[in-house]
Amino acid sequence: MTVPEQNRPWHGVLVATALPLRDDLSVDYEAFAAHCAWLVENGCDGVVPNGSLGEYQVLTPEERARVVETAVEAVGGQRVIPGVAAYGSAEARRWAEQAREAGCAAVMLLPPNAYRADERSVRAHYAAVAEVGLPVVAYNNPHDTKVDLTPELLARLHADGHIQAVKEFSGDVRRAYRIAELAPELDLLIGADDVLLELATAGAKGWVAGYPNALPRATVELYRAAVAGDLATAVPLYRQLHPLLRWDSRTEFVQAIKLSMDIVGRPGGACRPPRVPLLPEQEKAVRAATEQAVADGLG
Repeated sequence: MTVPEQNRPWHGVLVATALPLRDDLSVDYEAFAAHCAWLVENGCDGVVPNGSLGEYQVLTPEERARVVETAVEAVGGQRVIPGVAAYGSAEARRWAEQAREAGCAAVMLLPPNAYRADERSVRAHYAAVAEVGLPVVAYNNPHDTKVDLTPELLARLHADGHIQAVKEFSGDVRRAYRIAELAPELDLLIGADDVLLELATAGAKGWVAGYPNALPRATVELYRAAVAGDLATAVPLYRQLHPLLRWDSRTEFVQAIKLSMDIVGRPGGACRPPRVPLLPEQEKAVRAATEQAVADGLG
């Protein structure tokens, strides 16, 4: 499946949505719908529910399905690319089918993550999900999954027709150029917030981002300037926001995002276990950086 350039919903700023939870840790679907709509109203191009920020691993199947349906109802299916990660391809395929039935435009898929899958397993995994018929955005996160979707493997998956884009979270910006050499039609999406500028100038087509949850206008402005090559605008913004963006590589990222959301007046709520809480000095650092961003007009 090759998707025409003008119909690729993964282009632009896609927010890996944090999931608002009430004090009793139940999902606040009304707040989540309002949050998705607010993100789009503030310039974001789409949302990616049921990723790590969405705490999908600790949701019940009913909750996980309703999260996707809520996002579609809030902003329209063309703007929703849910994560369909699962331990194995059978479950991942079922979540892709649910996304298709809900009206989503595409899905985002990690490799098998219950074990260190070899290339044959990875290719079979993506083949099974691609059969559902929705475009698949691969998600390379070798730090957490221990499975590295190398440029060479990504090129094979793209040649197989199983993926159309990749969210690249390795942190190695050199891979952008290798991917472009091996699979020039495979869209590169920025996956790690703290290398946004580097990957944007290397030709990325989109950004799957965390911090737009709290600061959508500023992060959208940063992305647009970076991909346009407007470094006079992008570099100062990047310097201002980088103390927050680099939390993307930390275990406490979900808490950091939700604390920032709380500071700017967006409902984030608590986190479900097993998320590691912020230490006092970490909370202080996130709070100070967020408050400074708000004071600088980067809301």
